[in-house]
Amino acid sequence: MDTIIFDVDDTLYDQAQSFHKTVRKLFQEPFSDEEIDELYRASRKYSEILFDQSEAGEITQFEWQTGRIMAACKDFNIPIDTEKATIFHETYVTEQKNITLFPEVEELLNVLHKEGKQLGILTNGEEKHQAMKMKQLNLSRWIPAEMTFISGSIGHAKPKREVFDFIEEKMDLDQTKTVYIGDNFEKDIIGAKQAGWQAIWMNHRKKNLPTYTTYKPDKEVHSAKELLELLVKKA
Repeated sequence: MDTIIFDVDDTLYDQAQSFHKTVRKLFQEPFSDEEIDELYRASRKYSEILFDQSEAGEITQFEWQTGRIMAACKDFNIPIDTEKATIFHETYVTEQKNITLFPEVEELLNVLHKEGKQLGILTNGEEKHQAMKMKQLNLSRWIPAEMTFISGSIGHAKPKREVFDFIEEKMDLDQTKTVYIGDNFEKDIIGAKQAGWQAIWMNHRKKNLPTYTTYKPDKEVHSAKELLELLVKKA
């Protein structure tokens, strides 16, 4: 592969850590790690649904940001109102200012950069918030600003074909020599495959392969360590 493009959230770092810390700070209940993991998975499910509605102009960004934790808490009969959901979101954003790359991802980026691979970032989300996370992860060490793309600034979001076409033009890449790496099957894998790219599923949450689509990843890994071994071996 000549060009490797990465998703950010839950691909380059463990997004659940910030969520765990936020829950511990704001809820008095003695939740176990497993219970918080279940709440996290529910929150991510609702986040994807509400993000799409926000992108379509059906709800506000605030309703997306607060609605995901409110819907997740409702599933588990955990009391929460809009005020507490707002505080949850603000605390979660603060915790994300402390995120760090998976160590193996840092090693991988060093290797790929040294080999002269064209590297890029494609992430869904609000421009300022996603840019903050990329700055915290210090991705500019390997990937220049002109090769980082955020849906909030493009005007299209994954898995829409338009966002992949946009990047193809900006990066002047060859579809057949491009691979996209992401954790979200629908947004990342289906989006990339529809665009004619190769796709690696960073499935470290060990989700089942969806049955509603015929699209499949070219490769599936279950940890940053597996991703490093896959790409360094192929390089």
